[in-house]
Amino acid sequence: MVRGSETGMVLSEAAASRFARITLGGVRREYPAKLDHVLCGPGDVRSPRALHPAFYGCFDWHSAVHGHWMLARLLRGFPGLPEAGAIRDVLDEHLVPALVAREAAYFRQPGQAGFERPYGWAWLLKLAAELKAWDAPWSGPLQPLADVVVERFHDFLPRQTYPVRAGVHGNTAFSLSLALDYAQVAGDGALEGLLAERARTYYLKDRCGALAAEPGGEDFLSPCLEEAALMGRILPQVTFRAWVTGFLPGLGRNGTLAPAVVSDRSDGKIVHLDGLNLSRARALRAVAGALGGNDPRRPALERAALRHGKAALPQVGSGNYGGDHWLASFAVHMLDAF
Repeated sequence: MVRGSETGMVLSEAAASRFARITLGGVRREYPAKLDHVLCGPGDVRSPRALHPAFYGCFDWHSAVHGHWMLARLLRGFPGLPEAGAIRDVLDEHLVPALVAREAAYFRQPGQAGFERPYGWAWLLKLAAELKAWDAPWSGPLQPLADVVVERFHDFLPRQTYPVRAGVHGNTAFSLSLALDYAQVAGDGALEGLLAERARTYYLKDRCGALAAEPGGEDFLSPCLEEAALMGRILPQVTFRAWVTGFLPGLGRNGTLAPAVVSDRSDGKIVHLDGLNLSRARALRAVAGALGGNDPRRPALERAALRHGKAALPQVGSGNYGGDHWLASFAVHMLDAF
């Protein structure tokens, strides 16, 4: 696989600093806010910070979580970053036992069983995996909430008969991939086994995925590419090559994919398509890597990944909060794949 340093797709210190500043401007910003909150009585009408004392910023809970993931990831990669002190202050302020305990208690409240399922769950585990990976001081305080989320996955996935194949938050394949990152870093064999079994059950018989019908008008994930990227991790290479040929028979031909066009970055749903370009770039890189070096489809997939990444990266930090509250995280997640 062509390395990021050879394509210019690298997470530089300058880019890390820019992304950190964008996200630091959101993680303590309570409003505007969009709650995923079931009201079971008048006492449940509360402010975002009262409901979620650790993850109240960045417009919604899941964006606050992956904003914290991104900040922790940047701190590990660039400990001398000018924003490192501010990042540590945020993590020290939010990832403390008392606040994490209140977040965990929220999951157990009546009516909240479906809270942030599965997207927010998966990003919480991605954050926990990042902190575990370098034994960060916030790993221990966050673990009780990660344990609750792992319990939720064990409870829910065996009952989920069919995967969600959407291009937005409910997408099953994307969340399984993030949860798999946690299972592998944490050495949680039971969770890893469950995720692999569910992936095979959901996707192994799939054929002729509708990649040509993508994207939808507010997608930030590619259902077909997220599924393929996940199966590239689950299946042996020879098996994966055969599977992806049946699932995406035209992959790597006819120009593959063009980046999505974003007509209005002030529209919170249309700007999802910037996220789609970032997540497609990551998924295309993952699929290319899973195919192996001698697969003839690989060069075209790498070129498509590069086109998507280059189309999207300059748009991160456009000044519109509808995109600024989350796109930097997707940019870092994408660049980690190069």
